[in-house]
Amino acid sequence: MAVYALTGFSLVSLLSFGYLSWDWMKPSLVADVATGPMEKSLPPSFSRPPHIIFILTDDQGYHDVGYHGSDIQTPTLDRLAAEGVKLENYYIQPICTPSRSQLITGRYQIHTGLQHSIIRPRQPNCLPLDQVTLPQKLQEAGYSTHMVGKWHLGFYKKECLPTRRGFDTFLGSLTGNVDYYTYDNCDGPGVCGYDLHEGENVAWDQSGKYSTFLYAQRVSKILASHSPKEPIFIYVAFQAVHTPLQSPKEYIYRYRSMGNVARRKYAAMVTCMDEAVKNITWALKKYGYYDNSVIVFSTDNGGQTFSGGSNWPLRGRKGTYWEGGVRGIGFVHSPLIKRKRRTSWALVHITDWYPTLVSLARGNLSNVPGLDGYNVWPAISEGKESPRTEILHNIDPLYNHAKYGSLEDGFGIWNTAVQASIRVGEWKLLTGDPGYSDWIPPQTLTNFPGSWWNLERLTDGLRKSVWLFNITADPYERYDLSEQRPDIVRALLARLVYYNQTAIPVRYPAENPRAHPDFNGGAWGPWASEDDVEEWGGGGGEPPKGRGKKKKCKICKLRSFFRKLNTRLMSNRI
Repeated sequence: MAVYALTGFSLVSLLSFGYLSWDWMKPSLVADVATGPMEKSLPPSFSRPPHIIFILTDDQGYHDVGYHGSDIQTPTLDRLAAEGVKLENYYIQPICTPSRSQLITGRYQIHTGLQHSIIRPRQPNCLPLDQVTLPQKLQEAGYSTHMVGKWHLGFYKKECLPTRRGFDTFLGSLTGNVDYYTYDNCDGPGVCGYDLHEGENVAWDQSGKYSTFLYAQRVSKILASHSPKEPIFIYVAFQAVHTPLQSPKEYIYRYRSMGNVARRKYAAMVTCMDEAVKNITWALKKYGYYDNSVIVFSTDNGGQTFSGGSNWPLRGRKGTYWEGGVRGIGFVHSPLIKRKRRTSWALVHITDWYPTLVSLARGNLSNVPGLDGYNVWPAISEGKESPRTEILHNIDPLYNHAKYGSLEDGFGIWNTAVQASIRVGEWKLLTGDPGYSDWIPPQTLTNFPGSWWNLERLTDGLRKSVWLFNITADPYERYDLSEQRPDIVRALLARLVYYNQTAIPVRYPAENPRAHPDFNGGAWGPWASEDDVEEWGGGGGEPPKGRGKKKKCKICKLRSFFRKLNTRLMSNRI
């Protein structure tokens, strides 16, 4: 505990000198000392706007990169990170859609209505159409914008598609996971369809090509056909290394000594992705982009430990608010960085890329109010202090309420049964059910999982709904300080109350049978028209004004018709 006293001194000192007397309900605790996300940043010292390549991997665990001590070979990522700036205090969201929405909008998911779960294939839901996206801002700044890979931000209307949200071109999948070769995706028994799209058309002709290779080849093709004299933004959202666990055999053979089959396949997929990044980097150099480029690498959430991933030594996994679910792999590689070859401990969140990249592009942020992200380029490039001091990990009012939580446990200001998590300074608070809480070592044993780490879980937090950690001193979240520091618990609960007051209703509508691929030529794609009523659900919010009951009745009748038709079709199949 002596370590806590020393490492936690800075914030404890502030607390003792009146930190708790601050108004924790204000929008910013550091408004007078840090540049907020809405203030115009200093122009970068580049002769011309840089080319921006943003690489996002799917379900790659914190431990699953060479420079974090992994047994998986990632020589390209290791080299790029070593020559650039490693972000070791970098946070993402615990699942797919939330991370992608916050990257694209620069806003917490409570401010887009996407605070619960993911957007599912049959839901009439997508990234809110009133949001100005990152690629749209870059287009305004004169950039050519391209997306390759996984979208997962909704597609029920054509207006939701990547090419309608700021990308000049798109090659990839719209749903959350597809077969790496056939591009089929099943959203339940018998609800299967093809999901690979070129622009707004189904790319039937690309079936059979391994997606990691296909996407890297497309990036090279884009670079070859574009002029390096004109700024370009390419968002590469690899499907890898999300399930299903599929890889070319030659990559699996490299890991034949691994006893755990899932880990073996997963490792092969990571190495394959690493080589794809190598090919993209080579193309940047070959076609004259590299010297004026910024490469950002990020994972989208923690690794899925039962599918080969590892977040060791962090606690938890994908889908949880423990560090294993929200602390990501991240680095920036660029010849334009002033202080290269170092590790940064500046606090950075995935929402920060929006203002950071728009600022690098000399874009205008003054007409985008309400961003939750900060321009962190000075912290990355020059080693300056990060303007960010806190992160709202999320507030999810729809997630199963914790059995033992209550308003009383939350000092009468917060119901601790609600799933929520926030970090302020060195302190991290979790309420409700944070998710699966094991510490899981790398899955190298043939019969993994074992039993000893399950025992550790069984003895922890069975009747709890509040946890507090000094995350700087205790990054592995082994020492809960909620009972020792009720003053800090109360202060962080007040911050949750503030953020909750700014939240918009949850958008989580019921699934619509019209989305069935059988009604769309066998492929997943838009099914609703512009006249269809946007459905709200789950959060208790009211639909926008001016939408009459008459239209709703038409939708209900149509839905009933398709439900009956779908039942008959399924009966005939069976």
